[in-house]
Amino acid sequence: MSSFVVKSIGGVLNATSLVSSKFAAKRALNLFTSPRKGRYTEDQRKVINDALYEELQFNGLDIATYRWQGKGKTVLLAHGWESNASRWKYLLKNLKSNNYNIIALDAPAHGRSGGKEFNAVLYAEFINVVAKKFHPDTIIGHSVGGMATVFSIHNFGLESVNKLVLLGAPAHFTGVFSRYKSMMGFNKRISKDLDKIVLERFGQSVDYYSAANFTSNFKAKGLIIHDKNDNIIPYEDALLFANRYKNSELLSTSGFGHGLKDRSITPKILEFINR
Repeated sequence: MSSFVVKSIGGVLNATSLVSSKFAAKRALNLFTSPRKGRYTEDQRKVINDALYEELQFNGLDIATYRWQGKGKTVLLAHGWESNASRWKYLLKNLKSNNYNIIALDAPAHGRSGGKEFNAVLYAEFINVVAKKFHPDTIIGHSVGGMATVFSIHNFGLESVNKLVLLGAPAHFTGVFSRYKSMMGFNKRISKDLDKIVLERFGQSVDYYSAANFTSNFKAKGLIIHDKNDNIIPYEDALLFANRYKNSELLSTSGFGHGLKDRSITPKILEFINR
């Protein structure tokens, strides 16, 4: 979506807020939680065609899971916003050659999973259901998939998890929400009511959802990987994780962007898992 279109939508909602700021804020939140892409294309389906497909359930929503069976440690892969399990194509070959038992899932409203809206709290519930089923030793989460994994461990324990890899993950929801408000150019009325709706819907304020703070007492060892030139989630988020997550190490990259799909990172991930 072009910046002109984005600002135009923001302008329309700002005008609407003069009549009803709450209505405008609800529309703004719906826009924020509705992915525009993430369902499978024909090429992406080829990545998961050889996997054992299984659907799990949470509150009437299908959770699409893909399994490549191996005799080694179980690794769970959680993708980010507007993506799906095919994003792990670059990593799957190496995980398979090391005989890992690999599980990937599609987030809510992504891939083959059910739902029309997405948020990290619901994604955390999906991850919990999958983790309880397959008992992963390691979870690798990209972007909001990393944040949702942190929420899931914080909320549900996930006792089987000994290793956690966070790829370009947001350290706190406040930053994600603030960047969205700024990108859309929302006025103070909408911004204030957006925060109120989050509190009403989830029972906690926006600043409660700090993934970095949640990791402070994690027993699972962490590997934080973040690119210094990430233009989606600032590198400062990685530094905040590194400061709070005492049982972790930080791997900084340069030039790989937010996607972090460069194959040079893979050996470092495998070495961390195998320790």
